[in-house]
Amino acid sequence: MNRFRPNLVVSGCDPFAEDKWKKIKIGAQVFYVVKPCSRCIITTVDPATGRTGKEPLKTLATFRKVNGKVMFGQNLVHETPGRVSVGEQVDILEKWT
Repeated sequence: MNRFRPNLVVSGCDPFAEDKWKKIKIGAQVFYVVKPCSRCIITTVDPATGRTGKEPLKTLATFRKVNGKVMFGQNLVHETPGRVSVGEQVDILEKWT
């Protein structure tokens, strides 16, 4: 997971569920899911050793490639400034149709 440098990690949902989210709430904070995140080559570097390889982009490219880019995760924009905390519930307020 460290290879992807996530800001937020959500558990307890189906794989890639975030692809369908349009607006979410974490604790009291509302976020808009604005676009998928295209992943760069840095994900192929093992942060513990500095060694490079083809994974995980090679595998993700087999089913997550869009317009020549590998997509994994989502970019969010917050509605208002505030904080989120570890363990807060994620509520799906709106989904893409």
